Amino acid sequence: MGQDYYALLHITRNAEDAQIKKAYRKLALKNHPLNSIGPSSVETFRQIAEAYDVLSDPVKRSIYDKFGEEGLKGGIPLEFGSQTPWTTGYVFHGNPEKVFHEFFGGDNPFSEFFDEEGNETDLNFGGLRGRGVKKQDAPIERDLYLSLEDLFFGCTKKIKISRRVLNEDGYSSTIKDKILTIDVKPGWRQGTRITFEKEGDQGPNIIPADIIFIVKEKLHPRFRRENDNLFFVKPIPLGKALTCCTVEVKTLDDRLLNIPINDIIQEVDKTSLPIAAKQTKSEVTLNKTRKLPQ
Repeated sequence: MGQDYYALLHITRNAEDAQIKKAYRKLALKNHPLNSIGPSSVETFRQIAEAYDVLSDPVKRSIYDKFGEEGLKGGIPLEFGSQTPWTTGYVFHGNPEKVFHEFFGGDNPFSEFFDEEGNETDLNFGGLRGRGVKKQDAPIERDLYLSLEDLFFGCTKKIKISRRVLNEDGYSSTIKDKILTIDVKPGWRQGTRITFEKEGDQGPNIIPADIIFIVKEKLHPRFRRENDNLFFVKPIPLGKALTCCTVEVKTLDDRLLNIPINDIIQEVDKTSLPIAAKQTKSEVTLNKTRKLPQ
C-alpha cells in the first residue's frame, strides 16, 4: 500500500492550497535537522518534503488522488485521447533541503528562525518558541543622476522597480512592477538620500528592505557647482585680459548677464607657446548675483 501524503501533512483530502502550505511549514520547521534531534526526524523531514512536492502541484495531486502513489510513480494511462499511452512516473529528487529552501527562500532560510544567541523564535507557525523576531533585509542603494537644471528648478522623476510581492496565501510570491515617484526639490545637493521604506522584496519571514536613491550630479557643459554657488569658466584673449573686459554669462534660467572684469587677469596658462597665442581663463563666481534655491 502506498504512502498517504495527506496523513503525512496532517491534513484532509479536500485541503486547499493555503492549508497544504501551512501544514508543510509547521512540520518542516518542527522536523528540520537543525531543530530536531529525534531518530526519525530525518526520515520524517524527507517524507513531508515529498508529500508537499506532490500535493502542491495540481497535476501531481490530481494523479495521486485518482491512482494513489503506485499510479503516480509507476505511470498511468493518459486521458483525453493523447497519442502517448502512459505518463512518465513521478520520482522524488530525494533532496528535502531543496524543497525547504524553495519554500522559505534564501541560501540559509533556517537561520532566520533563531535569534543572535541561537534561541528559537516564535514566527507564528507553531512548534517554535521565543520572542518573535523578524529581520529586515539590508537597504538597497541606487544612484539617481540629475542634471544641474533638475537641481536648480526641481522636477519629478518616476522610476520603475521590480520586486517580489506576497500573494494572498501569505507564503508564495510574484514578481510585480511598481512606479516610485521622486519629487526633486530645488537646491538639492549631490549626496541627498531619498528613502522609500520597505519597498524591497516581500517574504513570509522578512521585513522588506528600504530602497534608497542617492543624488549624483551630471557634469554640466557651462557651470561647475560648489555647494550653493555656480562657477563659470571662460577663456579670454590675452589682450582683453590685460585691458579689462566684460564676460557674457547665460544663466540656467536663460538670463544673459554681463559680468565686468575690472582687474587685470593673471595668466593661468604656463605652457611654452608664443605669448601671442596664449589665452588666460577668467573664473566668475555667480554667488554674488544669484544662489541656487534652498
